[in-house]
Amino acid sequence: MKNPYSPLIPSALPKPASFHEGVKLDGTSNTFFHGFGALGLKKRGHGGRSWIQIDRTGESKVVTLDKATLMRRCGLPARDLRLLDPLFVYPSTILGREKAIVVSLEQIRCIIMADDVFLMNSLDSCVLQYESELCHRLQTMKDQSDNLPFEFKALELALEVASASLDAQVTELEIEIYPVLDELASSISTVNLEHVRRLKSHLLGLTHRVQKVRDGIEQLMDDDGDMAEMYLTEKKERMEAYLYRDRYLNGVPTGNWISTSAPVSPTCSSSGQPEKASNSTIMSFSRHESSMGSSDRGRHVEELEMLLEAYFVVIDNTSSKLLSLKEYVDDTEDFINIKLDNVRNQLIQFELLLTAATFVVTIFAVVTGVFGMNFEDSVFERASNFNWVLIISSISCAAIYLSFLLYVKYKRLLPL
Repeated sequence: MKNPYSPLIPSALPKPASFHEGVKLDGTSNTFFHGFGALGLKKRGHGGRSWIQIDRTGESKVVTLDKATLMRRCGLPARDLRLLDPLFVYPSTILGREKAIVVSLEQIRCIIMADDVFLMNSLDSCVLQYESELCHRLQTMKDQSDNLPFEFKALELALEVASASLDAQVTELEIEIYPVLDELASSISTVNLEHVRRLKSHLLGLTHRVQKVRDGIEQLMDDDGDMAEMYLTEKKERMEAYLYRDRYLNGVPTGNWISTSAPVSPTCSSSGQPEKASNSTIMSFSRHESSMGSSDRGRHVEELEMLLEAYFVVIDNTSSKLLSLKEYVDDTEDFINIKLDNVRNQLIQFELLLTAATFVVTIFAVVTGVFGMNFEDSVFERASNFNWVLIISSISCAAIYLSFLLYVKYKRLLPL
């Protein structure tokens, strides 16, 4: 039997429904997020946005929903939708809400519900990979028993794609940066320094992104209440059972009650069309849900906690790779600084020797200047006396310079 959780290979996956979809605004084709351009940016508060809707059966389709419709359908506040807006930069986060899970991990920006996933339409490779793989897994597991709820399957794939994307970027950076650092250690040049500076900037940015994903998962694992909110299928089944019992006690016919897989609305009429549940019933169910103790929640989050722990280990391993890479960069910088300090010390030593030699020659020049003055002395009466002056001056200068070298060696100022 084919393993539905095989490694993510884009070429082996079926083409998603959004693969050939293109949105052209102002006569140009957008290559990243659909629904954005000069015109789309101008009307972003009024027009709809392109989403990929994936249901439980693995069928996907492209829909256009405005913000108000999406907020009503998913039960989300506007601030949660802003986390998914590609025009704003927000850290990676996973939020559990009453009817949905808001996921913003790298390029994967989606809203996961009990029966559907609304994925922000994009031509990014991670988004196409997520759509294709999720449809493939859902269709493969359609006729097989799987205890993992639908929302956790979608969340697991989002974590898998995000962690795989970050790990691939780290591996690519490792392959690129190690030869450059080795070359810089052997030959210090402006070109190599500039290359290392750009790679280090990329390294710091990637470390920041990995750390944000790691912190988001760790923060979620530390809060049992937030994890309990993510059991959407279980909450929907409890809601339907509660409303079913309420309708039965109120004498409402229940013969045509919806199944647990019915979409969106928790209450339906006998004809299968959604109808509005009474506020008192919903408030009563909310009070019933809030009455669950923390111990009950703690016993029901082991499944999600184990899933998050698995990908926390993966992200932590990626973070460790980046830390090792940063330490290697720092070690190379330290080595280069030591090498430059050594060269600087050699220059200082040479300057010291040159200064001493200049001092000695200056003494010889002073003697020459004295004898070059126009005055009468008995020394000038014999020509051989000038030779003795030269000999004595040279020996004196050499003795002074030799004494200087012996003093420097005694003080161990130079490696002589």
